Amino acid sequence: MNKKTSKHIPIIGWREWLVLPDLNICKIKAKVDTGARTSALHAFWVDAYEKNHQPWIRFAIHPLQYNTDVVVECDAPVKDRRMVTDSGGHKKRRYVIETMVNMGSRAFAAELTLTDRDTMRFRMLLGRTAIKGRFLVDSGASYLHGKL
Repeated sequence: MNKKTSKHIPIIGWREWLVLPDLNICKIKAKVDTGARTSALHAFWVDAYEKNHQPWIRFAIHPLQYNTDVVVECDAPVKDRRMVTDSGGHKKRRYVIETMVNMGSRAFAAELTLTDRDTMRFRMLLGRTAIKGRFLVDSGASYLHGKL
């Protein structure tokens, strides 16, 4: 790491608490995954519809780890549908949305694919496209931007 990089780019841990204000998600624990190109958000129920002649998606998530009692319903415009290969090598077409992400005092827009992550430890992955040029990752640290 050079002096310029260390002065201007904040460091994040391998897991961080995030807020997704556009989706009314006040806290969600995310795994920072530099091996994943795209960020992924848990959605156990998805329904596509049209609003003002534009494609939208309504989906429901369980934002808290190990807790399926808390449900948040979200609506967002569809940005794209893409083929995504998961860590097991399975390809699936996923809806892509773009939303604001707050991490501590930082806020930025990120693309998120929607996928069922009920069996996964983290309800969200923050991929390398979202963190590129914004953050450096300390793989031995957690919650450097605070706990929610």
